[in-house]
This record gives sequence, C-alpha cells and structure tokens, in this order.
Amino acid sequence: MVTMFTKLYHEHAFRFLVSFSCFLLVLMPLGACSSDPLQLTPLDIGIPAQAMRSPVVGTVPDNQTLHVRITFKIDPNLLKQAQNQPIQPGHPSHLEQFAQKIGIDDATYQKIKNFFNAGGIKMNLSKLRTHLSIEAHAGTLAHVLQTRFLIHKYNSQTFFAPDANKPPQVPKFLADSIDAVTGLDNYSAPPVHQLTMNFQQPATQQRSAQDCYPQDQTLLPKEIAHAYGFDQLWNRGWHGENMTINLVEIDGAYKDDIQNYFSCIQFKGKLSVVNVSGKPQEALGESTLDIQMVAGLARSSNIVVYQTDASDSNSDIWALVNDELQRLLDDNVNNANAGNVVSISLGTAEGEMTGADMRAIDSSIRQLTQVEHMGVFIASGDCGAFTSQVYGQLSVSFPASDPWAIAVGGTVLQIDQNSNRYNEQAWSDNSNRSQCRNSWGSGGGNSADFKRPSWQNAPGVNNSYSRGQRQLPDVSAVAYALAVYYKGQWGAVGGTSAAAPIWATGMALVNEGLLQQIHKFDGSPQTFYRAATTSNGQQPYYDVRQGNNLYYPATAGWDYATGLGTPNLPAFYQAVYANLK
Repeated sequence: MVTMFTKLYHEHAFRFLVSFSCFLLVLMPLGACSSDPLQLTPLDIGIPAQAMRSPVVGTVPDNQTLHVRITFKIDPNLLKQAQNQPIQPGHPSHLEQFAQKIGIDDATYQKIKNFFNAGGIKMNLSKLRTHLSIEAHAGTLAHVLQTRFLIHKYNSQTFFAPDANKPPQVPKFLADSIDAVTGLDNYSAPPVHQLTMNFQQPATQQRSAQDCYPQDQTLLPKEIAHAYGFDQLWNRGWHGENMTINLVEIDGAYKDDIQNYFSCIQFKGKLSVVNVSGKPQEALGESTLDIQMVAGLARSSNIVVYQTDASDSNSDIWALVNDELQRLLDDNVNNANAGNVVSISLGTAEGEMTGADMRAIDSSIRQLTQVEHMGVFIASGDCGAFTSQVYGQLSVSFPASDPWAIAVGGTVLQIDQNSNRYNEQAWSDNSNRSQCRNSWGSGGGNSADFKRPSWQNAPGVNNSYSRGQRQLPDVSAVAYALAVYYKGQWGAVGGTSAAAPIWATGMALVNEGLLQQIHKFDGSPQTFYRAATTSNGQQPYYDVRQGNNLYYPATAGWDYATGLGTPNLPAFYQAVYANLK
C-alpha cells in the first residue's frame, strides 16, 4: 500500500513539474512544450550581400520600437477572379468574405500569434487578411527571432539589419506563407518627392487676405482642363460628384494654403485627412500640390489624404508608405464598386530598394487594382532616364515601375490665348548634369526587376530599346509651370508629381460618367493600352513627338519619355466606353 501511494505521488509530481515548466515558458515561441517542436528556418530580408558585409558600427537599442510588417502570399488565380467580379454600383462589396479565401485562415493566424507571444508585441491583421503589422521593441523581437540588430556603415549610408551570422528564425509554416517581411531593416533609400518648386521670393506662410492672383506664365486648372478636354466632361455634369481621389503622402499641408486655393476655385467637394502611423512633421509642398491639382480639376470630388510621419530615420519609410496603402485597402473593403482612384507622387530608384520592400508595395498595389478595382497612378520620377541621379546610369523609379501601377510621365504644355493646346513636348532640362534636383525631366525606361506584362502592347512599345522588361511611363501630362499656392504665396510648381494627380482625376471623371451611363468602369493599367489599340478612329491621347528625357526621345506612338501620350479626355472616355459596353 505504501508502494502504490509512492507511485501515485511521483506521477502527480511529474505532471505538476511538466505543467509548471510550460507555464514558465509561456513567453517562448510556440512549440517550446510540444513533443513536436516547430521547425525553424532563416528569413532572407533581401539586402545585398556586400552591404551586409560592411563594417558594423553599433547595435540597435533594445528599447527602440520596430514596425515590422508581414505580407502573405496570395494565389494569383484568386486575384484574377476578384478582378473579373462584376461591378455592382451602389452596392457594398463585402470583401471581408473574399478575404477568407485570399488571406490567411484563423488557424494559421492563431499559430502566428502563439509564436509572437512575447510581452509587449502588438499585432494587427488587415481586413483582407493579407498583411500583418507587428509593433515591438528591438530587444523583444531579437529574442523571439533569435537574432540581433546591428548598425552598418556602407559607403555613405548608415542602416540597421539583423545579424548576417544570426539571421532571423521563424517557423517553417510561417516562412512558407510569407511573400515579404519589412521593418526588420531600413536599408531601402527613403521615398523622394517628385516635384520642383519655383517661387519669386522665399515662402513665408503669411497671408492677410484672400489671394487669387497666380504668377504670370503659370498654368491654371481651367487652362489645363480646356487643353485636355476635362471641361467637356464638366459640361456633361461630371465634376467628381460621389467620386473619391485618394492621395498617398509623406508630408502635410498648411490649412490656410488649401483654404485659399479652395476659395479661389470655388471648391464644392470635401477634403479628409487620415493620419497613418503618425502625423507628418513638415509641409514640404508635395501634398499641397497634389490636393490643389485634384481640386482644380474635379471641384465636387471627395479628396482623401493618407499621410504619415516620415521624419524617423530609424524606420523603414517604405513600410510606413505600405501602411498607408493597407489602410486605404481596409477603408475600402465595402467600397470597391465606386470607381475611385489613387495617386502617388513618391519613388526611388529600383536598385536602392530591398526586394522585400518592393514585394510588399507590389502586393498592396495589386490588391488595390485587382481586388478593389482602383486605378493607381504613380509619378514616373523627375530625373529623366536616370532615377539613380547619376547621369548616364539608366534606371527607373519604383513604385512607378510596378506592373499594376499606371506610370505617369511629364510634359511641357503650351496653350494659346484661348487655352487651346497648340504645342507639347517631353519635359526635360539639360542645364545641369552634375546633380538632379528633381529637374532632369520625365522619368522613363526599362525596369530591371519586372517583366513586361502581356497587356503592355501598342504602337511604339516594341522598339530598339525594348528588353522584354516593364516599360514606363504608360501615359503623361503637363509637369511644368503649374500655379500652386504654398506658404502664403503663388508659385510655379512642376514635376511628374503634378502629372500623376492630373491623370488620376481625369480617370475619376471618366469613371463617374461610365457609372452613370453603363454602370461599369475600369481603371486597370490594361485599360490604357486597350484604348490605344481599339479606339475606332478616336484619338484618346495627344501623341507627344518632341523632346526627350535626356536619353530616350519622344516618338510617334508609345515612347519612354511620354508613354502613350497626354489626355484627350473626351476621346479617351469614348474609347473606354466602347470597350466596356
């Protein structure tokens, strides 16, 4: 009897010790107490090997917050299925239901939460279930991922990244689901605003009364509208009513500047601002330009500005930009039938981005295009054929080079006394080859990272410069001497930053008309090439054949300086209408 009691005592004691040990290990990754521990595998975050071999000059403080983002793989067939879903104007799209198909399931999400179950880690899954945000201190993540974060000095660049000799470890089930992980480093070059500014005197942000007197020799919204035919759509009652143009920004705008401009043009729409991962610390002119271009061309539209704080040099700014895109996706899960558009005037040279940042942004743009049916217009850059800012070194700007984006180049537009377009050429400035200050001209060329999509086909696309890669820009618009009110005075502003919102606004007006007339719309990149090849005698674009972007000439048909051309909006509308009807 004593022997049996002793045996039962030892069995209960052993079970208690096992349970208590597992309780103590609750902050360790999933599988610590399992008889079948998780199989861990290293993550490749896509930083060039030579950069990772550069000298280490420090370590990231344990208490520094890292904004880590996981983009999950999506079945391209499901994305195509989403793109082909019939448009139902006036009805909510209920994409949360579709998210259960394209995103991760509840069981997988629970396993991920169990792995990242250390104290202080905050997690949030996007509504489409394709993107996971993780906020945590560097020390906590280093422990969970079994790595450490080191600071490197590489040429003139300082960046942090996980230890190359101890790469971050994640469970194999998670690694197999990942398309990209961002925020574990800040190697990618930060986004560059694609604009130039010229004011007669330093802007002071002082204004005593309403000022509606722009500089001479600058183009007003009504002049652009007449030259490109926007006003013909206005005459049909389409001013942007019930349409939303979404702007993605990394700077802010001064309220007085915007209010003065709105008063001058009698803006009747609505402006909303959404702060994502922080509020911008500065107003550098980019957001101001974008808002005013949209408002001047669609005076009854809804403008939503997504903005973030890009002042923290310790962060991966592209991860914050992707946060904005993901917030945009979340905000429109029930609004994919509305024909709304997106304009982005940011970019950097493809070679200065990590593969992870590019894949993450690509996934968001693709979801905006295919799942939520938004046209995403992106400025092609202001350093001509040399986005790297090294004259003679051919390169293009990302994310304009993304195949799911509509890349917009720039031109110089001349009008007559009646605001009629009488001359237009590719925008470029050959005066200073030593340094590009967003002044060399319309970005364009061959992508080094993306193959040419099958739909990119029109007269001029196949040429002596073609390499089988994604070619940009797709279209173009005026990017020189535009009237903008900034810091209390009028000035001349330009760059492809202006051209992108001009085209985005034009597409919103086109979609407004299409929804009213045939209850359909289409803002995908394919639309623009179909319009060029099946226009039934219409001229949807003004073919720009003069000038160059300091390397590629403007030619008949599509070219690397101006794409398919600038908007002839009434004819473009008719071409899209005919293709959809």
